[in-house]
Amino acid sequence: MSRSPRAELRKDGVAGLVLGLQSVPDGLATGLLAGANPLAGLYAYLFGMVGAATSTGTPLMVVAATGAMSLIIADADLGHTPDPDRALYTLAVMTGVIMVLAGLLRAGKLVRFVSTAVMTGFITAVGVNIVLGQLSTLTGYVGRGANRLVRSFDVLVHVRHWHPLTVAVGVLTIVAILVLRRTRVGSLGLVLAVVLGSLLAFICNTVRAGSVDVLDHIVAVPNGLPTPVLPDVGVIGYLLLPALSLSLVGLVQGAGVSAATPTPDGRPADASRDFLGQGVGNLVSGVFRGMPVGGSMGATALAMAAGARTRAAIFIAGAVMAVTILFAADTVGHVAMPALAGLLIVIGVTAIKPSRVLSVIRSSPAQAIIMAITFVLTVTIRLQFAVLIGVVLTFIVFVAHQANRVKVRQLNLAADGAVRESEPPPVVPPHTAVVLQVFGSLFFASAPTFERQLPAVGPHTRGSVVIVRLRGIDQIGLSHIEVLRRYANSLRTAGCTLKIVASEPQVLQQLDTLSEDIGRDNIYAGTEWIGTALRTAYNDALQEITDTR
Repeated sequence: MSRSPRAELRKDGVAGLVLGLQSVPDGLATGLLAGANPLAGLYAYLFGMVGAATSTGTPLMVVAATGAMSLIIADADLGHTPDPDRALYTLAVMTGVIMVLAGLLRAGKLVRFVSTAVMTGFITAVGVNIVLGQLSTLTGYVGRGANRLVRSFDVLVHVRHWHPLTVAVGVLTIVAILVLRRTRVGSLGLVLAVVLGSLLAFICNTVRAGSVDVLDHIVAVPNGLPTPVLPDVGVIGYLLLPALSLSLVGLVQGAGVSAATPTPDGRPADASRDFLGQGVGNLVSGVFRGMPVGGSMGATALAMAAGARTRAAIFIAGAVMAVTILFAADTVGHVAMPALAGLLIVIGVTAIKPSRVLSVIRSSPAQAIIMAITFVLTVTIRLQFAVLIGVVLTFIVFVAHQANRVKVRQLNLAADGAVRESEPPPVVPPHTAVVLQVFGSLFFASAPTFERQLPAVGPHTRGSVVIVRLRGIDQIGLSHIEVLRRYANSLRTAGCTLKIVASEPQVLQQLDTLSEDIGRDNIYAGTEWIGTALRTAYNDALQEITDTR
């Protein structure tokens, strides 16, 4: 039974209120995680979320600043630019341009090439990085060191320098989140936990001024919406690599949200259209002083759990955020920094999925090694480089997997028409017709695997015919043509013949280059009648063997 428009609007209103309220502390927290002005995270949630909602194909997809993207921004070293704030907005615009172009080019299809092992290692490391990155804010002691890992270790070994009141605010927030989200308040528990932590910070600062850092200590929260700003063209070259890395992460995260979020007509989500929507969200976010954004699984799940029915919930959430900024700026300024750190630590721990890690480990040792390499790289080096290395690693894994998928089997044709499949002989026997069926993808990297599985031409191989059947193969690389040419020459030297049966026009056209080596009469074109061309080639082979005896 379909719901009335009024009932749907009521559901969207409640969901928009919940999403809008939670987006305020979440936005500030992601800005803090990115090492930027926390307001950039707040504006990213507001403008990026609303801007993307005008263009995404998945109606309930929420586009916002995410933990993984925030860490890439933190490692982008924007402090070395003349104007770090404007460089951040420029980065969002550049990311948006790349995403829009990729969406128009239908690049959403590329997500299927990202291996589960690489993504599990990356996401797990992101969760660890989020936790490690907030230890200084949670404890009040600024760790020293060359990278996040060293700084975190420095924080942990200097417990006596921790600020007790700061720690108390952070711990209260974490405990409140863990308790409240299991109660009837549900998702609003995150907001209430930050309010409780900030309230404790307010009391501490009333008794002892400046004892706990709050947002007002870092930046003045304006009671108005930001004015548009143009990107800084002078830093485009410097930001190109981070923008590309952010786009790749956005592609994967957005595709994950698309796959897990239902569409009104029940059809599979269009990842490319969602990618384009994320691009629009980044363009709007950057113009209105926000940081880069991407599809957020957490925010999308929150909206759906709160009862969202249409994308109207996202626009309502944006309105709630705008009202909060306009009329409650003073209250937002009292948000405690260790409370935001506590929120981020919970988010980071939640991102770590032990069951998923165990699943990859149990799948195969190779996948476990790939996951471990991705994890170590993501934890130890800058994320913008780790993302690109992960992409290269994914490509290598894909090529290796495809190369090992090629399988050569022998087909034994009986007189009554039955066909039995078996392992091919290691050596071509004398005066025999050997029929080989090739399975898998014949692209360049699989050529050595294909060649290894062909029966060898031995010293006793004489007067035989080998038939290679390529039915179901829609493309054959030049490397495989060379393999077949070498095999044909080797057979010819032993007084044997190679015949090939193929059905796809493109493959038959590629095989024309072999006609001088094996003879045009030894290339058979398959038809819609399965097995007819193979039987013809087989009968010709038997006759040829009889004639040469």
